[in-house]
Amino acid sequence: MSSLNNQIIVVGGGLSGLSAAHTVVEQGGNVLLLDKNPFFGGNSTKATSGINGALTRTQVALDIKDSVEQFYQDTLKSARDLARPDLIRVLTGRSSSAVEWLQDKFALDLSLVSRLGGHSFPRTHRGKEQFPGMTITYALMEGFEELAATQPERARIIKKAKVEQLIKDDQGQIIGVEYVLVGKGSDGKVYKEYGPVILATGGYAADFTEEKSLLKQHRPELYGLSTTNGDHCTGDGIKMASVVGANTIDLEKVQVHPTGLVDPKEPDAKVKFLAAEALRGCGGLLLDADGNRFCDELGHRDY
Repeated sequence: MSSLNNQIIVVGGGLSGLSAAHTVVEQGGNVLLLDKNPFFGGNSTKATSGINGALTRTQVALDIKDSVEQFYQDTLKSARDLARPDLIRVLTGRSSSAVEWLQDKFALDLSLVSRLGGHSFPRTHRGKEQFPGMTITYALMEGFEELAATQPERARIIKKAKVEQLIKDDQGQIIGVEYVLVGKGSDGKVYKEYGPVILATGGYAADFTEEKSLLKQHRPELYGLSTTNGDHCTGDGIKMASVVGANTIDLEKVQVHPTGLVDPKEPDAKVKFLAAEALRGCGGLLLDADGNRFCDELGHRDY
């Protein structure tokens, strides 16, 4: 299959990559979307609580007296010494339009609003059916697959395509990617695609490789813990970008979620399912082995 004209290459088919791909097409660009798995989704499909937004139509309809400024202050407080006020302004200031983009473009139901940890008001939006992460991601996935089928000159998808290297020109600019096909039917060839590159490959909380593990390198004390991440979360994009000279920040900031679901038959399983923040937001209590409540369920996690 030939390359698209003036294409932008998006690496990673989770919610971030799919959002980027849709946005490029909306703005008149052409997109090649690559993913190393045989399916899209990434960790985003596992999200079970919802998406935060302040001053959304849903909040207004429910008479929730929230504000962008309060969302900003809540986020600033939670971030503490890591706060980036400039980025937090963007995140909170555009949160309403992000929620409504999903509602308007993909006809998503986000009519339920809950108050979760760290928030002063109910502002976490979800629908009435299934997990919100799965619902939102699948809507974007199906929308982009339809776009690729009906407008192949604008959108192209290659799955089971593991990007292994970023291509640089003589001036050191990134001008494309090299990838190989993986899984059944792989031919061992190295393929090249050219265009500006958006890396949306996710994190590295399942990077349990013995060599070059980002988790072992930056948070060795967490290497032995279980993860709720998919086994695809091995930091591919971070590693590729580092090889060509990109700087990294905050790689030691790995989120340790306080609650997970443990299978009594396999308590030591390396991969576990997340017990969502929504459980506590809806009134769930955390008890110790003696049945005593020991924390504020909606408080900070750094006890």
